[in-house]
Parts: sequence; C-alpha cells; structure tokens
Amino acid sequence: MSYERDYAPIPPPVPRWRERLSLYWQLVRGDRPIGWLLLLWPTWWGLWVAAEGIPPLWTLIVFTLGVWLTRSGGCVINDYADRWLDPQVERTRDRPLASGKVGGREALLVFAALMLAAFALVLTMNRLTIWMSAIGVVLAASYPYLKRYTYLPQVYLGLAFGWGIPMAFAAIRGEVPPIAWVLYGANILWATAYDTWYAMVDRDDDLRAGAKSTAILFGDTDLVAQGVLYAATFFALYLVGRQAALGMAYWIAIGVAALLVAYEFLIARHRERDACFRAFLHNQWVGMSVFAGIAVAYWQAAHA
Repeated sequence: MSYERDYAPIPPPVPRWRERLSLYWQLVRGDRPIGWLLLLWPTWWGLWVAAEGIPPLWTLIVFTLGVWLTRSGGCVINDYADRWLDPQVERTRDRPLASGKVGGREALLVFAALMLAAFALVLTMNRLTIWMSAIGVVLAASYPYLKRYTYLPQVYLGLAFGWGIPMAFAAIRGEVPPIAWVLYGANILWATAYDTWYAMVDRDDDLRAGAKSTAILFGDTDLVAQGVLYAATFFALYLVGRQAALGMAYWIAIGVAALLVAYEFLIARHRERDACFRAFLHNQWVGMSVFAGIAVAYWQAAHA
C-alpha cells in the first residue's frame, strides 16, 4: 500500500514590477471604467456641438486620451486626499492607498506622470486650450479636499468633470461661446445629481468620519433635491438643443435620458446602499443617450 502523497506545484512568485503595476491599475481605477465614461460623454457633447458634427480626428484623440489620463489622475489625488477617510469607509478601505499597499509619495509621482502626459497632448492644441488646461489641473487636484470644508464637493466635481466642454470649444473654434457655458452648466447639474447618488451610498460612513457631501446636506429631502437637479439639467439641455437647432433625434434622445433618470428614482426610492450605487452607475446610459442624440442630429443635418 502506497503512502505517497501528491503535492500541487508551487506557483512562481509574481514579479515585483507586475505587482506594482497591478496596484497602480487599481489606484487609477483602470478596472472601473464608469468614472471615465461619466467624464467622456460630456466631453464628447462639447466636441460634437463645437464642431457641429464629427470633430477633427486628432482633436478627438487628444481629448479622449486626455479624459482617461485626467480621470485617472483625479482618482489618484482623490485617494491621496482621502487617505484619512477611506480606511473608515466600508466601500473604500481596501483601496491601495487606504490599505497601505501604495505610499503617499508614490501616489503623487503617479499623479504627476499622468498630468504630464495629459499636458503633453494639450500642447498640440492652440494657446487658449493650453491655458484652459491649467485651470483643469487645478480643478482636478483641489476637488478632493472640499469634502473636509464644504457640503458641496459634488458641485465642484461637476466643475472639474465638465471642464472638457469649454476646452473643446476653445480647441475647435478658438473661443468659448455662450452655448458652451450653458452645456457646461448642464454637466455641473448632472454631475451634482449623479454624484449625490454616490454620496448617499457612503452617507452613514461619512457622518461618522466627519466628511461632508450633498447627501448629508440634503438629508431627508435628498430625493426632492435630486428631482430639482435633474429637472434643471434637462432644462439646460433643452436650451442647448434650441440654440444649436438640433433636430428630432436630439429631442427623442433627451426623452430617453429622462426615462432613464426616472428609472433611477424608481430603484433608489428607498435609499438602500446598493440601489443608490446602481442609480449612480446608471448615469453612464444617460450621458450616452444625450451624446447619441447630438451625434445623430448633426449627422442627419449633414446628409439632409
């Protein structure tokens, strides 16, 4: 009778460089594209309206890559600013900075590399766009600190996430006309609304940790406030559609987006954490719907 035992082969150790890259990928939320999409759609709104159709290819490439780099850098600096808060929040305690797997100085170097790459792309644009990009960096870098001092970090997120809209007009037209600022305002309202869903997920943890948000500010009137924010968003988008003389495709898309928002209220009406998070994620479809309406409207106008 044999007493020999079979032993599974021991896997080779993961190289240190691969382990670090994996941590950096988590740090920049490479495995979670939702933030990139929520930043991409309004940037593409601005590019298509500014160009009155498909924008120049290089401009589209610069802004699309810039969106990914800026969003990634924003995630890094956000985690750096929140390294005091994230360990106290159930959803964020395992992030690389919060868990101590990535150091603060290391994170700042990653942030600097991402911003330098984004700036290198912007340098291929005109002077106005280059100057405006500096404002974008300030917005992205300062946003995470507002939750310590104000209940309106979600509004500031809208300022930062939508800055690609006036930059798109600057890059394509060499100026930022009034319609660009109305579209920018629509994004600020929309971002405030969807990030309030996100803040509602962490509201109890934020209260215990002493952080601030619109979800805490609105309190029991949060759903009413959300309704006002979304209504104002669609009014601003109506003004853009009227000013740009967009066609029926745009208005249909706005109607679809409104139905998508109504569904968010349906699933999050009881304010459960998972439901609020699903409502937040659902906004990628809202942004895509608006973009589809803009793109199809200009395509139809060009082929009329």
